[in-house]
Amino acid sequence: MEIRVLQYFLTIAREQSISGAAEFLHITQPTLSRQMKELEEELGKQLFIRGNRKITLTDDGMLLRKRAEEIIQLVDKTESEMRADDTEFSGDIYIGGGESEGMRIIARAISRAQTEHPLLKFHLFSGNAEDVTDRLDNGLLDFGVLVEPTNMTKYDFIKLPTKNVWGVLMRKDSPLADLESIAPKDLRGKPVICSNQMLVKNELAGWLGGNERSLNIVTTYNLLYNASLLVEENSHYALCLDGIIHTGEGSDLCFRPLEPRLEVGLHFVWKKYQVFSKASDYFLGLVQEEARSQSK
Repeated sequence: MEIRVLQYFLTIAREQSISGAAEFLHITQPTLSRQMKELEEELGKQLFIRGNRKITLTDDGMLLRKRAEEIIQLVDKTESEMRADDTEFSGDIYIGGGESEGMRIIARAISRAQTEHPLLKFHLFSGNAEDVTDRLDNGLLDFGVLVEPTNMTKYDFIKLPTKNVWGVLMRKDSPLADLESIAPKDLRGKPVICSNQMLVKNELAGWLGGNERSLNIVTTYNLLYNASLLVEENSHYALCLDGIIHTGEGSDLCFRPLEPRLEVGLHFVWKKYQVFSKASDYFLGLVQEEARSQSK
């Protein structure tokens, strides 16, 4: 399987037509069709459903699209690392993480790095722990920021000196907004929005005493911002971490911590036995310095 052929495949998937892809790639339709037929024969799978007006992907085609995108990204990342100037800190650093105020430590390290070495470029990927660890494992990220609880067996890490508190995001005119904290009984019968991340569900199940079915979970979310819009529009209650959504002056929302209190920490992680580029090794040192500075 050649990189060039995968790029052709991705172009067809995007354009949803052989003719459109051929025009974009500046090659003939017969040549492109032959390349795709040979790819299907090589893999022993049908990748396309050819309709009258557009081409759609089969389930195997969708899987190949995901893997092909990862392969192309990894090739681009590797080429960028190899082209980096050894006489100056340059190149690209890829970091993934969820939404958390603890990311501010990473932001400070990035600011320092780009002040000292303007040729450094950073690429931030937002996602939950499953998204981030998948990209870490496949080499698409150099570092990740993971919220506890996290399975750390495959990673080396720095424990960041910060804590996030679980609570409930709600409208300021909500009946529960008068409470200082939210107990499990307070949410019974209320429309609840919850993270779809499995580890988070397990953590909250502990807070609920194993009785998570008592919650009326009407919506799940991956990242919090869109969920906060539902809270604003529908008076729902979002279980989330503090410090992510603005709840101060000018906002219709407020945050109340859970009772009993539920705190989680953050880890800055990377794959065990990872060989760092010069730039990544330098940046890891900056994060360590920022973490030590904040812990004092």
